[in-house]
Amino acid sequence: MNKRAILGILLATALPFTGYLLVKYYSEDAVHMPPRYFFDNVDTIKKNGRISIDTAWHQAKNIDFTNQLGKKVTLDSLNGKIIVVNFFFTRCPSICPGLAVSMKKLQRSFTNSRDSIVQFISVSVDPEHDSVPQLRKFADRFTSNHDSWWFVTGDRKEIYDFGLHELKASIADSDVDSIFIHTPYFFLLDRNRVVRGWYNGFDSTKMQQLVKDIPLLMLEKNKKRSFGEFLKELFGRS
Repeated sequence: MNKRAILGILLATALPFTGYLLVKYYSEDAVHMPPRYFFDNVDTIKKNGRISIDTAWHQAKNIDFTNQLGKKVTLDSLNGKIIVVNFFFTRCPSICPGLAVSMKKLQRSFTNSRDSIVQFISVSVDPEHDSVPQLRKFADRFTSNHDSWWFVTGDRKEIYDFGLHELKASIADSDVDSIFIHTPYFFLLDRNRVVRGWYNGFDSTKMQQLVKDIPLLMLEKNKKRSFGEFLKELFGRS
């Protein structure tokens, strides 16, 4: 093998490696990612004389729902999608229709995205009255895409535990009543179901921020990804 060929191989290896290190080192400061808000515990780790903090961010637990099509659906079935959640009930005479309009605009913003990217979920806080036909009737007013936007019902206790303890709705919105969750906020969850923000559905500035934050979470990389995994992604190797 001549020197030119060897040099070419070295450059082909060195350039991706250099780029990988630069991106890994600078990417966190280059883009302001949506923050994480709630943690389960924080550990202080001492290694080689250096102290670092390892935070276990709170991950929303799985929950079972029935959607407007009568299908049993779960968060686990979403396979790492970005999730946007809000709470509503079909008999709501005040904020719920307006929030559905805001969610409709969000759904339209990502119409051309791959189905695997983002899931919108409107959770009924009045499951005793919100039957599947009622959910379907309400859903049909706002969307024809029932796959990427679920209107769901389920066990009341599980729904309220999910809203209050998993999404921390009463912390995000101090006006939330634990007896009847009625909030204008949309909750953004990343691929690991970690809450990354909440946004008032009637605040156009906040909704514009949500539209920007969703793609950022789509692009978020695993910090522990190895160089080998990086090369596989770069060159499409299996």
